[in-house]
This record gives sequence, structure tokens and C-alpha cells, in this order.
Amino acid sequence: MTDQRDGRRPVIIDTDCGSDDAMAIAMALNDPGYEIKMFTTVSGNVPVDQAVDNVLTTIEHAGAYEPPVYRGSRDMLFNELVYAYETHGHDGMGDLGLRPHRLHVSEGNAVIRMLEALEDGEPGSIDVIALGPLTNIALAIKLAPVTMARARRIVAMGGTGFGPGNVTPAAEFNVWQDAEAARIVVESGLPDIMFVGWDACLGDCMLDPTEIGDIRDSGDLGRFAIDCNRNLMELNRRRFGRPCLDMADPAAMAAALHPSCIAECDAYYMQVDSCGGPGYGATIIDRDRFTGNEPNVRICSRLHPARYKSYIYRTLHVGEHSRPADAVRT
Repeated sequence: MTDQRDGRRPVIIDTDCGSDDAMAIAMALNDPGYEIKMFTTVSGNVPVDQAVDNVLTTIEHAGAYEPPVYRGSRDMLFNELVYAYETHGHDGMGDLGLRPHRLHVSEGNAVIRMLEALEDGEPGSIDVIALGPLTNIALAIKLAPVTMARARRIVAMGGTGFGPGNVTPAAEFNVWQDAEAARIVVESGLPDIMFVGWDACLGDCMLDPTEIGDIRDSGDLGRFAIDCNRNLMELNRRRFGRPCLDMADPAAMAAALHPSCIAECDAYYMQVDSCGGPGYGATIIDRDRFTGNEPNVRICSRLHPARYKSYIYRTLHVGEHSRPADAVRT
């Protein structure tokens, strides 16, 4: 079901806004097929107050409309936060001194505002897209499971998919930050939950130096989207041997809003290790159906690189002078 006012599907975006979130948010704001009803924020890459400022800054740079931004969870359910400063900078946005100039946080708690929006909307009409730790989503499920069941689906950037971890050998950052919250979501029984694993943004889906240049040279929005990711680019220069960008949140946003770019997505039974120790935060996927349990999530583990990058180019307004994204190897 779509928003009957203008045909756009309504979405809520939950984010711990670091630099790759910023690119994903700019993409979503410039997709005419969707209306972002609100942004809800959570600690993760940075403290939640910084995440609020980063979302507001991104909205100002996106050149589109201006949804409300609500402050959510400051803390994880049980664990101390470990911020991703080495990946995104101390401010989450490349330490460029970016700040919002006009916009301000809206009144109200993010979790409550999310639940209110779901109550006000038609059942099955609103998608919830989570780009950070799942703390807000888990709290909403615990507070009002019937209301959360009104969401059309939940799409989460989280888990390793079928690849290695990016913060431990077994775990991806968002799930590892608050594995207890991820476990609540996975075990909630909600009918449509899709995890986009970290493996979905790797390989040919990484932005190479030419594509990075295309985006940066396309205008103010492209320059913003690339420059705020300068810490990640430098980290990848050391990690992968070249200045590429593995854009996890843009990959999740593309999978959510432009599903034709999905190459592999199947339903599985998944568990989240929240027991502590070296496996904490691991997403254990019953790929070969050993347990006999019914699937509880869908796992998107691979995108079509050309379609994915074409979507990035289109929503970030990369001009005709740039190398066509459909020239990328599939």
C-alpha cells in the first residue's frame, strides 16, 4: 500500500548517522518514489546527539524536503558503546566541521514518535529502515509489539551475511554494538524482516576511485557525500590497498528502495549470539536448513553492482558527463 496523497511509499529511517549513513540518507531524500515520514536517531557510530546533528546536516545538504528528526536511545540495552571514530571521524562525518545551520531536532522521543506514526498510518503501509544498532527498534517491539506489526517490513543494515565480520572475525558492527537488541528483533515474530549483510557492499559493489571521482565532481551534493567519507576512504586504503568505499548503508538503502538491484535474497532461520565471548554479535544463519526451524528473516547478501551504482548516481544527481554506472562489471 502506498501513501494515497501522492503515490509515494512512506518510510521511517532509524540511523546512527555516520558518513555512509549520510550518503544513504541523501539518496533516500532524492528518491521520488518514497516519502520519509521521520528520522529516528540512535547511538552507534557516534553518540546520539552527534547523530542528530549529522542527520540535520545531511538534510540541509540534500536539497530536497525536510522531515522531522527525533532523538532516540543514548545507550545500548546492556553494553557500553564503542564508537566508530576510526571509520567515520570523531564527528562521524570526516571531521570537516560540518554542522546544521538552520534545522533543529524535533520534540519527542524517537521510539514513541515511531510508534505514533505506525498507529496513525494504514496497517502495512510504512517501511522501517534501520541503518544502525537496533536498539530503538527493539525497544519499540518490547513496548508495543502489535503496533510494530503494523509496519510493512523492517529492513536492517546488519550482520555479516555469508561473509566475515568487520569488527570481529564473526560480527558486523551494528549487530555487535547491541546484539541483545538484534536478537529481540530477530525473535520478534514480525512477518517481514530483511537484513542486508556487510557482504552485500563488498567486491564489485565497492566504489572505485573513478566512481568516487564521478560522484565528487558532480556537484555540491556529490562532494558532500564523498568528502564526509574521507576517513573511511583512508581506512580502506590501508585495508584493501586502494582508496575505495564499501558503502554498507547505501547498499541497504538501495536494497530497500530499489529492490531490482538485489541479486541474492532468501529466507532463513537466523540467530544472534548475545552470550559474550568471541562470538558475540555473530549472526548465525541456517543456510543449509539444519535446525528445521521456519525462516524468521530474509538475508540480502548480494547486489547487482551496475544497478546498485546506477541508483547511487541517479539519487545523488551524478550528471551525464560522468562514466555511466551501467558500465560497471556485473
